[in-house]
Formats: sequence, structure tokens, C-alpha cells
Amino acid sequence: MNAVEQQANAGAGAVRAQMEVDQEALERWMRTNVEGFRGPLSLLQFNGGQSIPTYQVTTPGGQYVLRRKPSGVLLKGAHSVEREAQVQQALARAGYCVPRIFGLCTDTSVIGAPFYLMERVEGRIFWDATFPGVSAAERPLYFQAMNSTLARLHGIAPASVGLEQYGKIGNYFSRQISRWTRQYLEDEAAGRNADMDLLVKWLPEHIPSGDETRIVHGDFRCDNMIFHPEQPRVIAVLDWELSTLGHPLADFANHAMMYRMPPDIVAGLAGADLQQLNIPSESQYVEAYCQSTGRTSIPEWEFYIAFNLFRMAAIFHGIKGRVLRGTAASAHAHERARSFPVLAKLARTALEACR
Repeated sequence: MNAVEQQANAGAGAVRAQMEVDQEALERWMRTNVEGFRGPLSLLQFNGGQSIPTYQVTTPGGQYVLRRKPSGVLLKGAHSVEREAQVQQALARAGYCVPRIFGLCTDTSVIGAPFYLMERVEGRIFWDATFPGVSAAERPLYFQAMNSTLARLHGIAPASVGLEQYGKIGNYFSRQISRWTRQYLEDEAAGRNADMDLLVKWLPEHIPSGDETRIVHGDFRCDNMIFHPEQPRVIAVLDWELSTLGHPLADFANHAMMYRMPPDIVAGLAGADLQQLNIPSESQYVEAYCQSTGRTSIPEWEFYIAFNLFRMAAIFHGIKGRVLRGTAASAHAHERARSFPVLAKLARTALEACR
């Protein structure tokens, strides 16, 4: 992500067309449901590329963040603000670093869609995985903060916070590979790719032995965290849209995939001079996670990387199909479509490292 894109993602601006919120209705709901609220309120929309519309709510007493379900026809289970609120409320009871949820509204008559309101956490968000603006001496501490925060999430037993029904238990890789293979094969408009064809055959035949189920975030990246204003400490983890019950090593590898990821696709470190930046190597990062979670090693590490790159490639393949069908006209979608073969090649490279 270049500097212009980073700037575009930062902050909030005017509410975009067709994403307006009935402010009077919202204020009435807040008066009844949010302790200590007093109006009037004003709304801005955050600029980042969230798939769930997200707003800054400003009142005389402070600021809140509102997340509402998108309008239009949605895939079953997609963009569920109800699940986002549920997992954050559960994790807050365990003392995990999530924003406080002030209320969830499932009554669509209020503003036209379900929504929830949470606290506005003040801190820093890094859109660039090299952590620009942080001193070289402190960078390892920021990486350790991310690593230990995810390890702590994976240490929370779902049943201990009432999330034992938050997703399916067991066979996570088999189910996920089947899902994304089916989506890839059924999208004829986007065409086939030799790297993906190899992956859909190879991955289900090489799933590592052993099974674990934990709460997984699903999109644990530096730009989905808020860091303390001055200290190398994560104070809030955001964007729980993809969270579920799953395999913790899939979740960690999805995060550590930043080491293989070109920065123009998502926040990535590919091509960065890690030694000069004083950023821990991928192997050091894996070792730190193992130490935090009581593992001696992750023997089939490249499988987990290949799986996550395959998953992302399948998502981008679907975007390519929508672009070709004319149902995704934005420049952002076109960029994603062009990145599809890059991700498929990266996934195959990880696959070949397993052999």
C-alpha cells in the first residue's frame, strides 16, 4: 500500500452516498440504550476499505464507532455485525483487548439494518507492515506485541467465554479447502490457473495430522489493531467480521503471511530489508509464537502458508470474475483481480517448499 493509499484509508470524512444513517432515529435509540449518552450527535464515515460500513459518532460527551450491516443482497452469514458484537463482548469478559460494546440493535426499523455501537479507542493504526515512524530499536517490540496478542487469543478456550457454539469444531482445513476449491471451480468467467489447479489437488491430500479448535480472528493484520499512542502495545483488536472457531495455526499463518505478501496487495513485508529495519525474520517470528503457545515447533509450516495464500487467491479469483462480469467496477476491484495470479504463484511456491 503506497503513501497515497495509506492517507486515503486514514481518518473519516463525509458519509458516502447510499450509506446514510437516520441520525434522529439513531439518537433516539442511543438515549434509551447507551448509558450516559447525551446529544446532539454528528456522523462521519471512516475512509478505510471496510466491507461493513463504519461511522464515527461524535457527541458532546465523546465519540463512538458504529458498525452497520451493508445494504442489498448478502451471502448467508456474511457481514454479520451480530457475530462481531457477540465475540467482542465475550472476549471482553476474559479481559482481552477489544473495544467496549455499548449496544447491539437487531431491529431493522431503527436505521434500516442491524448495527452495534462501540467505544472509539484512541491510539495508532499502522497501515504499513514496516511500521514507519517507529524507531529501529523499538520495532521488534511492536512485532512481539502483535505476536503475543494473537497467541493470547488462541489461549482462550471457546467454552470459557461462552463461544463453544461460535463455529464448527474440527476438520477446519478440509472444510475450508473444499469451500474455496468449489468457489474457484464454479467461477467460469474468471478462468482457470495452472497454479490453482495444482493447489486444489495437492492441499486436501497433505493436511497435517492433529486437530485443534480455538477462536480465530481471520484477518489479524497490523492495520486491524490499535496500538497505544506511545508504547509498543496493542490496546484494541478490530474487525472481527471473519472470526469463527478454527485451527489456531491457520490463523497465525494468515497473520505471518505478511512476510511473503507484496505491500501493494495488503500490508506486507515482501522485498523489505528486514535486517536494516530491525524487524524479526519469519523464522524468529514463528519461534516467538511457539514460545508463547507452548509449542516446540510448527513442522509443516509451509503447508499453513500455502493454504492461506490459496484462500486469498481464491477470494481474489472471485473478484476477478465479478470484474469480468461487470458487477465490480471499482478501481480497487480491478487491482485485486490483477493480483490474483501473483497470489496463486506465491501459494504454489510455498507448496513446493513442502516437498
